[in-house]
Amino acid sequence: MIKSILLPIDGSPYTESILNYGEYFYEKFGSILRLLSVVDIRLFDWSVATSADSFVPILPSAEFQEESQRIQDEKANKVIEKASEILNNKKVTFEVIKISGIPVDEICQYAKTTDLVIMGIRGEYERWSGKLLGATAEAVTRQIAKPVMLVDKTFDEVERIHCGYDGSITANHALQMAAFFAKSLDLPLQVIAVFDSEEERKAVLKEAEQYLIPYQIQFQLRHETGRVEDVLISVQNNAPVPSLMVIGGYGQSRLKEAILGSTTVNVMRKAAKPILLVK
Repeated sequence: MIKSILLPIDGSPYTESILNYGEYFYEKFGSILRLLSVVDIRLFDWSVATSADSFVPILPSAEFQEESQRIQDEKANKVIEKASEILNNKKVTFEVIKISGIPVDEICQYAKTTDLVIMGIRGEYERWSGKLLGATAEAVTRQIAKPVMLVDKTFDEVERIHCGYDGSITANHALQMAAFFAKSLDLPLQVIAVFDSEEERKAVLKEAEQYLIPYQIQFQLRHETGRVEDVLISVQNNAPVPSLMVIGGYGQSRLKEAILGSTTVNVMRKAAKPILLVK
């Protein structure tokens, strides 16, 4: 199910963690790893770099633009070189993709040929983003069609799987992925249903139970009430062991996910990582 993994790297403090998670799942799934380094053309594009359309245009020389591009290109090469050294030392087989473009667009494009994307919750400018989800990470999760795993700066081997389930289409896809991870990694799975109605909770968890039985894995059904995001964040943050939270992304269930501040975004921002978002 996970035969190829895309690892977008930009030299941020999250890069080593991305590589560690990639290597971990490479070993567990026997997947192909693909390193993706995008030289961001927005950093030296005339319309951005020169402020040509601003109130007071400043037009730097062509040499400035060429130098900016050279620096970004050199940086990408160094990031690839160091990442390659780390993976080679671990005897991991991988491919390298280097391209100029807009990071969000290129990640989504190359994700079409992979089964899973692993990326940091923020990028190289994370020092200015506080606790917010990075702009690239959020944009990718909204636009991409493939599962995306968001990781923090440190790697912890996963010991448990959590899955939020509400019976929606995206939640069903998340449950399928959670079951696959639990089976492949030989880990226990906890399915959480958050409904104020006991009848709804029981019905949804019964549905999840029927789906999971053929997997022959250890699983637990957890009944909860309250705000969905608060419950899922609490479950993940208070887990006694490092855990992976699997959720459906931007679904159209009883909670609309069309605006910033939705359940999906709040969980991605505030819950302990890693988090796997499934469409």
